[in-house]
Amino acid sequence: MNQPVSSETYAAQVRRLAELTARVQGQRAEAHAWYEQQCAAAERAVAEATERVARAERELVDAREAQERVDAEATHLWQQLRDRLGPGARRLGAPPGPAPGATGDPALLLDGVRELLDRTRRPGDLPGSVNPLLALCGVLGAALAYGLGVAARAVGERNGGDLAVGMPVLALVVTLLGPLVGLVPAKRLADRRHAVLGPRPMTVVLVAGLVTTVLLLVAGR
Repeated sequence: MNQPVSSETYAAQVRRLAELTARVQGQRAEAHAWYEQQCAAAERAVAEATERVARAERELVDAREAQERVDAEATHLWQQLRDRLGPGARRLGAPPGPAPGATGDPALLLDGVRELLDRTRRPGDLPGSVNPLLALCGVLGAALAYGLGVAARAVGERNGGDLAVGMPVLALVVTLLGPLVGLVPAKRLADRRHAVLGPRPMTVVLVAGLVTTVLLLVAGR
């Protein structure tokens, strides 16, 4: 037969069972709390990773758009350079690609290239070394106008009538405009040298033409 259990032993066992039950419940609650913390941390990590991926995708799209803009602008500036150099630019080939290890803002670099092209696009004044050519333009222009004037007077004298009256007047007007005729070849000279026909070159042409016209008029009397 089983030995009867004393009330004290039974009470101790009940207390121990209650303690174990409480300990298990505490551990279970702690495990649930830890699990919920881990789940929350995992959800935060997933959310942060998702946000980083979305941000990286946006940055990639922006970078591609910036690259396309830079490539388009570089191609445009390269074409401007080819147009500036003319037929000899064929040896340049296609626009160069990005340099390995290049640093810096490409927009600033493109601005520098654009500013350089703008400066080279603006023609400068003709140098003083071409003054003899400018003077020659004035002399030839005045001589040509004087020759046309002489021919006009000869036509008037040969035909008589109204031409005899009108042609000398026309001859005088053409002769007086002689100094201005030299500006035409002088302008072509400036264009060939990619320069402007400024006040100084124009003065050289006009003075040479005026002196030539006066000398021709004095010599023709």
